[in-house]
Amino acid sequence: MKKKILVLCTGNSCRSQIAHGYLQQFGGDKVEVYSAGVETHGVNPKAIATMKADGIDISSHTSNNVLEYQGIEFDFVITVCDHAKERCPYFPSKAIKFHYNFPDPAKAVGTDEQVKIEFDRVRNLIKDYCQDFISHNIAHNN
Repeated sequence: MKKKILVLCTGNSCRSQIAHGYLQQFGGDKVEVYSAGVETHGVNPKAIATMKADGIDISSHTSNNVLEYQGIEFDFVITVCDHAKERCPYFPSKAIKFHYNFPDPAKAVGTDEQVKIEFDRVRNLIKDYCQDFISHNIAHNN
């Protein structure tokens, strides 16, 4: 049976979208991945571009509010920023919760190249986290 994973962030525009893409990539047919925010800000075009540069297409993703998924029994909930962890509504759930506070690449300032470098850096942090998560929680536990 597929493991259901929910990735939460503030606006479901960058970090949670990137994590969603990698968890689905690394988990394959063993997972069903959802991402949401405590708010919805739309999927950041720079997040789409940084994932495309690594061969993953998240251009069809949507920005969803966490309340849309209340009826789903998740196996894992991963918060990818402190703000989401603090503001996430409580769900009566048996889901195992994980948290990692990734920097927000959308707050990067500087030239276009400096912002791109920050998006790539955060993408790589999230990629490593997701690969490790799947390796330790999905790949060997089905």
